[in-house]
Amino acid sequence: MQELPTWFEVGTLIALVGLLLADLLVVGRRPHVPSTKESALWVSFYVALAIVFGVVMLLIPGGGTEPASEFFAGWITEYSLSVDNLFVFVIIMSRFAVPAEDQQKVLMVGILIALVLRGIFILLGAAVIEQFSWVFYIFGAFLIYTAVKLVLDRDEDEEYEDNVLIRRMRKVLPLSEHYDGAKVRTVVDGKKLFTPMVIVFFAIGSTDLLFALDSIPAIFGLTEDPFIVFTANLFALMGLRQLYFLLGGLLDRLVYLSIGLAVVLGGIGVKLVLEALHTNELPFLNGGEPFPWAPEVPIWVSLVFIVAVLAITTVASLLRSRQLERRGEKA
Repeated sequence: MQELPTWFEVGTLIALVGLLLADLLVVGRRPHVPSTKESALWVSFYVALAIVFGVVMLLIPGGGTEPASEFFAGWITEYSLSVDNLFVFVIIMSRFAVPAEDQQKVLMVGILIALVLRGIFILLGAAVIEQFSWVFYIFGAFLIYTAVKLVLDRDEDEEYEDNVLIRRMRKVLPLSEHYDGAKVRTVVDGKKLFTPMVIVFFAIGSTDLLFALDSIPAIFGLTEDPFIVFTANLFALMGLRQLYFLLGGLLDRLVYLSIGLAVVLGGIGVKLVLEALHTNELPFLNGGEPFPWAPEVPIWVSLVFIVAVLAITTVASLLRSRQLERRGEKA
């Protein structure tokens, strides 16, 4: 694994965290429902920023084709999985009846919570992989299982259920019946109460963490560099808030998204298992020796595979949605 310069890694993290905090400050001071044009400009900005970052990684000393390719493959995978997150975000916002003008702040705070939790998850994952290479067997099997489950469950209606943490908070916290803007605390009849917004914040953050159970093993299948894993997640989540408002009702048009994501996750799962076999150290498999027939899949093959699958999925989804609209059916 190539070593990127320390100054580049530290400078990148400081700049990106600063950008996120500035974004949160703007949202906090000016809560509003962004227009399609505003959302499109911000999404374009973050996508362009990610592309520039990948190119810089390609050109700097210590960088090169391999880390740049790993970043692009990881970022595209995380971004596509983030689109799937948006379906759940839409359901959560609807279920908790979050005022439209406060949804930006809800998404931003939830994303920040998820980033902190994912950062911890990434560090733990990197430490485990460094000590136990056989964990790729587990990651690979889990991704293949997730891929199969996505295909089998694709026809079921999307439905959000409170997780254990949310149900516990409902029982313990003194909650008001109404929102008070984006505040998490309010005063009702002289009593200090939490608003439903605190539940919404945790619902968004904890739900995104659950999605990380799929996405973190997937990206570790593309790179073992914790810095690339974290920056790929960071760039994918940074544009998620604006993407939520940009796509809106268009999410229903991506009818084959679950199939596309299943193919991507399944492909990465197979890659992980092959890599685990190629570097096998388990004593009860082949006497603890590597399997010489198991190939190492180059990162450029993974990148081409991911882009091709997502492109075909998007085109096929839009064509199918148009066909259903002509028939007067629901996508």
